[in-house]
Amino acid sequence: MLCISVNDTLIKFLSDDCPLHQMVFVRSVIGLTATLGLLRMEGGASLLRTDRPALHALRAVLIVVANMTFFAALAVMPLGAATALFFVAPLFITLLAIPVLGEPIGPPRIAAIAVGLLGVGVMMAPGADWGGIPRWNLLLPVAAAACYSGMQVLTRKLGAQSAASAMAIYIQGTFIVVSVGFFLVAGNGRFAGDGENEALEFLFRAWVWPAAGDLWIFAVLGLMSALLGYSLSQAYRLGTASVVASYEYVALPLAIFWGWVVFGEVPGPFVWVGIALIAGAGLAVFARERALARPVASARPIRRG
Repeated sequence: MLCISVNDTLIKFLSDDCPLHQMVFVRSVIGLTATLGLLRMEGGASLLRTDRPALHALRAVLIVVANMTFFAALAVMPLGAATALFFVAPLFITLLAIPVLGEPIGPPRIAAIAVGLLGVGVMMAPGADWGGIPRWNLLLPVAAAACYSGMQVLTRKLGAQSAASAMAIYIQGTFIVVSVGFFLVAGNGRFAGDGENEALEFLFRAWVWPAAGDLWIFAVLGLMSALLGYSLSQAYRLGTASVVASYEYVALPLAIFWGWVVFGEVPGPFVWVGIALIAGAGLAVFARERALARPVASARPIRRG
């Protein structure tokens, strides 16, 4: 979560100058290089073999869409607010864990999910002041949360047979393929529009050579990409999805902190109420899991061959 908060802050910092697909390409190339080292430590290239390529491909596509929509939101929204809306993801994960993983949930957690969704409604209420941001842009973090939830539930499903480094490499590779595709189709900026929609401009802006002072930011983005990709894959591979998801709320106060320190952003009253409802609901789910003493780690071995 620390890596994610730093990653999001740096991408928002660069969003006025560089296109998103360029940042994704650079950070993924660096991240892939570092992750290959982790793969070697875990057992080597043989771990990349899988008998479930379709599920791995779906997982990678989901996280690419989740990242693109969330980062597009960062270009137009305060960091803390976008992160708060995204944090319905652990609630979505709890719901998806029922049909996909067979993890049961009872009425208390269903009530918590309803409270969390109410928090989203409060943040999107007509009285909330978003500084002229089109209301549909507020759906970007929620769409990102839905895709991210599907990715993490698939991580849990695939984790018994795949190493964390291998799953991270599949994702980094997909990011590279998608960003190269963006460059080939829109790398000259012809789809960026007239600048009226900052989110779309961020997605389709022409590639530029980064300023010398920004090169270190790209290096840090690559390092964060490698660390967060491996750590999340390992966490969801070993842990019960709804329990691990609850720990992600560490990123919410971090996002508010970075938004205040770096961008001078202070959430408004509607955002604070929404944050309280969404975070409270997620933490209630976590407390319920702890009370039921559900096992956190899987006892199933990793298949190495």
